[in-house]
Amino acid sequence: MDIRKKQTEPFNWREDCQFELLIDGVVFFPRILQLIEQAEYSIDIEMYLVTSGNATRRLVAALTSAAERGVTIRCLFDASGSLYFSDAEREALRRAGVSLRFYNPLHWSRGTRNLHRDHRKLLLFDQHTACTGGLGFTDEFCEIDESQETHQNPWHEQMLIVRGDIVKDWQSLFEQSWQQADRPYRHMLDSPAQKHDSVPLPEIKPGLGRVAFSASRNNRDLLRSLISHIRQAKTRVWLATPYFVPPRSLRRALTGAAKRGVDVRLHVCGNFTDLPPVRYAGQIYYGRLLRSGVRIFEYQARFSHLKSALIDQWVSLGSCNFDHWTLHWNLEANQNALDPDLANQVQQCFERDFDQCKELTRQQWKNLPLHYRFKIWFWGRVKKLADLFLRIY
Repeated sequence: MDIRKKQTEPFNWREDCQFELLIDGVVFFPRILQLIEQAEYSIDIEMYLVTSGNATRRLVAALTSAAERGVTIRCLFDASGSLYFSDAEREALRRAGVSLRFYNPLHWSRGTRNLHRDHRKLLLFDQHTACTGGLGFTDEFCEIDESQETHQNPWHEQMLIVRGDIVKDWQSLFEQSWQQADRPYRHMLDSPAQKHDSVPLPEIKPGLGRVAFSASRNNRDLLRSLISHIRQAKTRVWLATPYFVPPRSLRRALTGAAKRGVDVRLHVCGNFTDLPPVRYAGQIYYGRLLRSGVRIFEYQARFSHLKSALIDQWVSLGSCNFDHWTLHWNLEANQNALDPDLANQVQQCFERDFDQCKELTRQQWKNLPLHYRFKIWFWGRVKKLADLFLRIY
């Protein structure tokens, strides 16, 4: 089958999936190194953010050791996200026999197509174990902050380990990205957006999962599934994202759910963020959301990089921020699930985080100082002008 056609076809729901949720790099990075050490014949990695430091030194050493014992290894890193991955570490991987590719290499002649990035985070081991989430290979994700008594990672993140037949779908998604890495097909950037039709849900049962992905504006599987489930929600819509700059369709779905009595909560960054202008730009929507009954929780402890949704018992967790930019330009992929045990784990994670948040009330929003309101207005205008220039609707 033509890869360009296959790329736009959504995956079906699969049964008998096994899920394991790990919280923060202090837990999941040692597990990644362990899975690399245990791999017998293949390791495939697709990653956006790769920055040289202590974490990459440990990663390169583990991959080199695996390659030397005969494991076939392919690493697909985004060309923009890996700009600060050193030449020395790249060469070390190649010398060990690791196949290394960089998605959509940057070039002045490509213009705005340089903005199209591979933002997925995927690790595959022996074609029977997949790992996904919002992680990256940087010290912020993977190394402990020794200056803190709690010995936490500077960035708060999740990783989901997945096993079962569904790993075949994750493997298929990797193969598609690997084959088109050097020069993505034009249709992935230039085709029109699809409408967000209703997506029927199967009956909830243990081990039910589906890979949801975004390959271009022609395939909005991730957004379609999220909005469909928000519209069908009966009890709760809890959404965690580090960059809340949502498209209009998502804003309408959230306010509509809140107005009909659903418990709608946003878990967003507080003062700890790597992109303050993006935070301000997204806050331009807070007033209307709060008036509709949406509750907004700003995480205080660290920079929260979580990307997950819990809608009734439906879970979506992976690379997608559900923001305007991501859904327009990036390759993304999430694990969707209707597994009660996983839903319970994600619920507990949300509840722990809500305890470390400050809830923004309508009164607090009305009383924001003038200088802060100016920042929101200014970066909101910059965002709208960028949308017009780049034709993001």
